[in-house]
Amino acid sequence: MVSQKPWLTNAYLVGIELTAALDTDQSFCTALRTVDVPFDLLDDGYPEWHPGPRSFEGMVRLFLYRELTGESYRALGRYPELADVFGLEKIPTESVLSRTWRNRFDEMTREFIRTAAHYVVKEIHDRDLSVPEVRPKAEVVTPKRDPSAFSDKSDRDADESEDCFTDEQIQRTTRLARYHGFDGFDSGRAENATYDDTQFFELQTFMGMVGCGAPQGATRFQYRRGEEYGPHGDTHLRAVKQFDTDDLIEGFDQASDRLVSVIAEEASFRRPVTAAIDITTIPYYGEVQEMPMVSGVQEEDERAFKFATLSIVGENIPLVLAIEPIRESSAWDDNQSNQIHRVVRLLVRRAKEHVPIETVLCDREFDSMDVYQTLSNLDVNYLIPKRITSTEQDAIETMEADGREVAVERASVDVDIGSHSMRFLYVPSTKTDGTAVFATNLNVGPEEAAAFCHRYSRRWQIETEYKSIKNDFLAKTSSKDYRVRLFYFVFAVLLHNIWRLTDFLLKAAVDGPMDYAPVLTAGEVVELVSADLIPAD
Repeated sequence: MVSQKPWLTNAYLVGIELTAALDTDQSFCTALRTVDVPFDLLDDGYPEWHPGPRSFEGMVRLFLYRELTGESYRALGRYPELADVFGLEKIPTESVLSRTWRNRFDEMTREFIRTAAHYVVKEIHDRDLSVPEVRPKAEVVTPKRDPSAFSDKSDRDADESEDCFTDEQIQRTTRLARYHGFDGFDSGRAENATYDDTQFFELQTFMGMVGCGAPQGATRFQYRRGEEYGPHGDTHLRAVKQFDTDDLIEGFDQASDRLVSVIAEEASFRRPVTAAIDITTIPYYGEVQEMPMVSGVQEEDERAFKFATLSIVGENIPLVLAIEPIRESSAWDDNQSNQIHRVVRLLVRRAKEHVPIETVLCDREFDSMDVYQTLSNLDVNYLIPKRITSTEQDAIETMEADGREVAVERASVDVDIGSHSMRFLYVPSTKTDGTAVFATNLNVGPEEAAAFCHRYSRRWQIETEYKSIKNDFLAKTSSKDYRVRLFYFVFAVLLHNIWRLTDFLLKAAVDGPMDYAPVLTAGEVVELVSADLIPAD
């Protein structure tokens, strides 16, 4: 693209200057510290209000060092002297380095660093210069792929061939993801039981794949696998009811930890993430008497089971890290009023056992001072849209009279569980012609407010996530037993996570781009899980 030529040309000029300096026996670090980098062409993705930003120039030079040497984020921590070399207070942690590369540097800056550094590496080895710090040339040269390694499909062009995986690759990766996903669940049934827990998991997976209930699913599954292979529908439901509610949530937490540990082995994933909390509903059409876990919904005559989830959103692999059932006060029971901030506390605490969390996004259902304070107490940032009351409407009218599109209002939270300062951000709505109001505990000024609130758009991923969980993985049931309902939902979320982990590992294996769009469909992975749960004798 024409717009890329200035920075691309300058990247090569930096590479040429670095190579020349090293050819004159200038020390490696001195050459990096003094090379003339056109910082005016590179965009710093962190605004001035960002908490504790390191020197942009120093971080660019540090990443040039990393690309030249091939050192990992962790290995850089072993060289504290580099901080003085590049004008930094100290060498940043792995999480800060990862966030910098993915969030602070845009694609142009990343490509600038790679182009300049890889040019130097190639020149050093081609000219046989003595620079022991530089990584092997093979690490920066893209090998030519054997065309026979990929399937010859007429409907795919050359650019798509890297996403073609062999059946063996897919099956092996799915087995790995499935093993880590299911291993944390145990029904507590006797060891001499007729069917192993995994056979119930296999049937449940099949039911989700074909979208049916236990009786029909068991019959169809036995027809596929043999009459004596799997349990009958009523046997399946009895086994499901033996999973204690608390044990199911604990099993899911264990599965989340195992899945994240697999990702951590493949890539630097332990950086602070952006998380989204939301509540989804599973419709219920039966009698509601003595059904304390059934709640009313906005539509007057509808009822549903409600589940709150915390998910990773943004550029990371989309996983659901925590689940919490919602128990609300309803006209047909004696439940206490739901304390939504307590649900938030449980979700964030569980999720923080698996990954560090930087920011939490919630929808308007979580607009309350207690939720704000709960998140502040948990030491995470938050961005939550506020309901428009008369107070906010008055402020919006004042903005319109003054001809302003953006405003920031300082405020404070003072509730029983603590207090903190925060801000209300008035910005143009992305859905209507009016103004949207957001609450945050970050120090955001009027100049950055609109761009900062744009981060809220990442929440769209959770809506897609819920759609996939319900349409691709959730088996049908009319059971009134809450244990069955919870098991079905937890299992559907687990299958979604296994799908996303499989997709991530396949992409990592070919060092391809970590796009949000998966290379395997949900149906493909579910069928593989269903077909491969029981190992061959």
